[in-house]
Amino acid sequence: MSTTANDPAAQKKGGLSDIRKIFGGGQSSLRQFGILGSLIVIIVIFQIWTNGLTLSPTNLINVVNQYSYILILAIGMVMVIIMGHIDLSVGSVAAFTGIIVAKSMAEWNFPWPLAILLGIAVGVAIGAWQGFWVAVIGVPAFIVTLAGMLIFRGGNQFIGQSTTTPVPQEFGIIGAGYLPELALPFNFNVLTMLLGVVGAGWIVWNELHLRRQQKKMGSDSAPVWVSVVKVVVLAGVILWAAWLFATGRPGTSFPISGIILVVLVILYSFITRNTIFGRHIYAVGGNRLAATLSGVKDRRVDFFVMMNMSVLASVAGMIYVARATASGPQDGNGWELDAIAAVFIGGAAVSGGIGTVIGSIVGGLVMAFLNNGLQLIGAGADVVQIIKGLVLLLAVGVDVWSKRQGRPSIVGLWSGRRKARLETQAPDEAPTIAPTSQSNVSSQPEDLTRR
Repeated sequence: MSTTANDPAAQKKGGLSDIRKIFGGGQSSLRQFGILGSLIVIIVIFQIWTNGLTLSPTNLINVVNQYSYILILAIGMVMVIIMGHIDLSVGSVAAFTGIIVAKSMAEWNFPWPLAILLGIAVGVAIGAWQGFWVAVIGVPAFIVTLAGMLIFRGGNQFIGQSTTTPVPQEFGIIGAGYLPELALPFNFNVLTMLLGVVGAGWIVWNELHLRRQQKKMGSDSAPVWVSVVKVVVLAGVILWAAWLFATGRPGTSFPISGIILVVLVILYSFITRNTIFGRHIYAVGGNRLAATLSGVKDRRVDFFVMMNMSVLASVAGMIYVARATASGPQDGNGWELDAIAAVFIGGAAVSGGIGTVIGSIVGGLVMAFLNNGLQLIGAGADVVQIIKGLVLLLAVGVDVWSKRQGRPSIVGLWSGRRKARLETQAPDEAPTIAPTSQSNVSSQPEDLTRR
């Protein structure tokens, strides 16, 4: 039974309904539009205020280099927050890994590739330690990671004796390196432009694949003009950004740290959206009891999510040390707050069960361009901190206030029809909260409802 006949809003074609599909289909929320719109507004305001410096190639490269490690932390943090946990140790874990990796190269004569593997192994060990306390012993993640923040900050200072430890120049490629130049007669970086073309091509292929799948399944597709606008806008933005990165000062291009970030975003977006494990994360975060009764091993999910967070913290720490050319006792201070802020600004729910990797990246970019723009206009560190705090408070406040109105997203403020849709929905069409114990089929993140 379809709800279309019972819901006049579902019968309405064109207008806002179609425009919403440009960036995510009918399941997009107004809050997601607001986050993306806020990023665009911030960039435009500072672009005008700084006389074009914000979107200059040099500044964009600096933004990627300076904030890539925070965005990497946000990828792991959104999974932790979806589960209903919080991780306060990521900055200390990054610093602890950084000093071990630096010492391994400076004093133990490890080659830099082996040092990177050592850093990842350290992240796995720390994550397993914290995951054990959360998943097996049952200590709240807030307490476990608060203890971890103290333990690994002290470990960093103990191993490094509160001094800096330099790293070899060749190690710096992962934090301060760029795509190399090719011996071709062009005044731009060819590899960066090729990367942009691949990204634009993927946008086109993904949209065509989506429409084919929708047609095959007999589901409604967005109008053709919506797909065309979506592809043109997104592909155009990617190609324009690639051109800016490719035409920076000689010797620079798209940063290697940005390549690492892009790979991780693609990987974890796929994991959270298209794998059973990713769906279990949303199921446990949305309703732990229902997920457990449906056969989801919630403790196993807790363990691997916490371990994954520490691994990404180790990667972020190594990227930072590579860019700074040394590991020091103050590395990682406040990183956990920036990562948490990025996730909440990016649309994650305080109560868990809601959030996306892409949304967290957008939230992180909001903070990055806000920081960067304020620095470009000469604002003091005190003003920057105040504004960041207000932005975070506003983002979480809007989420909490929206839920008090009985709406899972701000789109209810516009339409006011969600309650009517839920009341007219047939019982046999109610969304599944968690996978059944007899099947690997589980709900998509968008299907989860908060009651």
